[in-house]
Amino acid sequence: MSVPDPHGAAIQDARAGHGDPLARSIPTHVTLLPPTEVPVDALPKIEEHLAAVAAAHRPFRMLLRGSGTFRPVSPVVYIRVEEGAQECRLLEADVRSGPLARELAFPYHPHVTVAHGLPDDVLDQAYEQARGFRASFEVPGFGLSRFDADEVWRPWRSYSFS
Repeated sequence: MSVPDPHGAAIQDARAGHGDPLARSIPTHVTLLPPTEVPVDALPKIEEHLAAVAAAHRPFRMLLRGSGTFRPVSPVVYIRVEEGAQECRLLEADVRSGPLARELAFPYHPHVTVAHGLPDDVLDQAYEQARGFRASFEVPGFGLSRFDADEVWRPWRSYSFS
């Protein structure tokens, strides 16, 4: 789910400011399904599945506030989803079913990444800077993104909630 501007741009700018090389190649978002390679001929069934998932959910309010980290398990600093986390969990379970059913390496935890794979001192700084972050917005739906040959993630399809 995309984080709308100006909040999304502010988080992306912060991520770039920390020296994260992925900052400009990944739009600011809350992941519902980790990157998943699918055959092209499966796309119509996947799009049908995602449309049905969206139709079964309603728009909701999301509040992003404060920082968190997955360290020491993973070198990630993120902004916490304080309100809307339960809706994200329900959506994630529905998305990760049917043609997109798969096991996860880690339990699902809705978040917005602000630094990833950087030295510990930079992750510490990112954590401190994100502590005061706060943004609230309505979530009207979610999107499907694709990973292009230039290694940039781009929105491809949108799915609106009922």
